[in-house]
Amino acid sequence: MNKLIKESLTKLKQKNISNPELDLRILLKHASKKNNEIILSNLNVDNIDIVKFKSYLQQRINRQPIAKIIKKKPFWKNDFYVNNFVLDPRPETELIIEEVLNIFKNKNLKFKILDIGTGSGCIAISLAKEFKNASITAIDISKEALEVAEKNLKIHNCYNQIQLKMIDFKNIKSKFDLIVSNPPYLSNEQFNNADPEVKNFEPKLALVGGDDGLKFYREYSNNLKNLMNKSSYFVCEIGNNQRQDCEEIFENSGLFLNKVINDLQGIERILSFLKI
Repeated sequence: MNKLIKESLTKLKQKNISNPELDLRILLKHASKKNNEIILSNLNVDNIDIVKFKSYLQQRINRQPIAKIIKKKPFWKNDFYVNNFVLDPRPETELIIEEVLNIFKNKNLKFKILDIGTGSGCIAISLAKEFKNASITAIDISKEALEVAEKNLKIHNCYNQIQLKMIDFKNIKSKFDLIVSNPPYLSNEQFNNADPEVKNFEPKLALVGGDDGLKFYREYSNNLKNLMNKSSYFVCEIGNNQRQDCEEIFENSGLFLNKVINDLQGIERILSFLKI
């Protein structure tokens, strides 16, 4: 193993980076002058832009997430542009897309979708690509997040299907057949104890849901039924151990808990509600 690899791996391990070899491979690939696959045991350093690589490595040593360094994160079937103004899309959030596909079997359906707190736009764009006749309103209260979503709309050519709006959902006047959301659900304490990758490089606005993390579910339970057509659905992500609290919050909301979906770690992660 050459000196550059050895030294870089040592630096990453000293900072308790959980997947140092994988991270190193990704950083080398994005600093490569060629499009070849990176194999650490057989690396030709002449193919690497060393200045660029060292800059990337230093950012990772400072605990900046890989996606924020390379400005890209995969979600569902596509890559999305990300920066510090939006959350990195998480694999567990893909369960929202899966559940919507379970509910609406007909992909040619013409229906109206609202995505609350769209961030990078990854949920709205993924749904637009699955349901070509859907009309989607994607909203956020962050101007900077909407600029990221706008960029992703351009990359994925979804202008004809998705309308971006900077608005609080309580000020929306239309009705929808489906509402999706991955709201902020960390408590203040959870945010303060989060890894540096989260605390220092992702927007607090998109992470913290009040003191107990449940602020947005309370707001949704009080307001969402007014935005929903008859027989429409609301599918949202929740935090670890929030299922029981959310059930109680939505008890008198006019929405009925239709399904609870676990993520790959067995955590109750997605709630699917029906308005009858």
